[in-house]
Amino acid sequence: MTDEHVLTWEITGTGGYETAWVTLSGTGLRARGRVMALRPRPYWMTYELETGQGYVTRRLRVTSETVAGTHRLDLRRDGGEWTADGKPLPELDSALDCDLGMSPLTNTMPALRHQLHTGPGEREFLMAWVSVPDLTVRPARQAYTHVGPTGRGSRVRFTSGDFAEDIEFSREGLVLTYPGIGHLLRTD
Repeated sequence: MTDEHVLTWEITGTGGYETAWVTLSGTGLRARGRVMALRPRPYWMTYELETGQGYVTRRLRVTSETVAGTHRLDLRRDGGEWTADGKPLPELDSALDCDLGMSPLTNTMPALRHQLHTGPGEREFLMAWVSVPDLTVRPARQAYTHVGPTGRGSRVRFTSGDFAEDIEFSREGLVLTYPGIGHLLRTD
């Protein structure tokens, strides 16, 4: 079964917007997105994301443009080994997911994989975190904990270091509201 969605979030954290064309198929996800942001400085960004079975990241390609120039990233996970623009990232070898900074979309993969949007559970992850707009990749420890149902889906507590927020997911596992980051304006 394949589900296709067009999602638009207001990204309050950057004063911008993100639109993503998302295809969920079995236990995989494909997406392409466009971002317009004003903070910390204005930037445009495009991305393509592909996962394998279990919503495990295969590839994230990103281009960001600022007044200072253009940044590109080709982040890949192949057989458990990560590379950024062909350079090995051994500190990420146990990571399954990428996390594109200020994007609600990439929080979907770990929640879907472990069904944290549908029932009790708590999981800790090592993520390949991508800062924007410079596209630097760093390891980041994150935890997701199912909090409970809402009228539209469920809440899952996200923590990383001292940061914690309750993300609201739809019944399909897509981010509806991520306090401090953004909220869904429209889905088709």
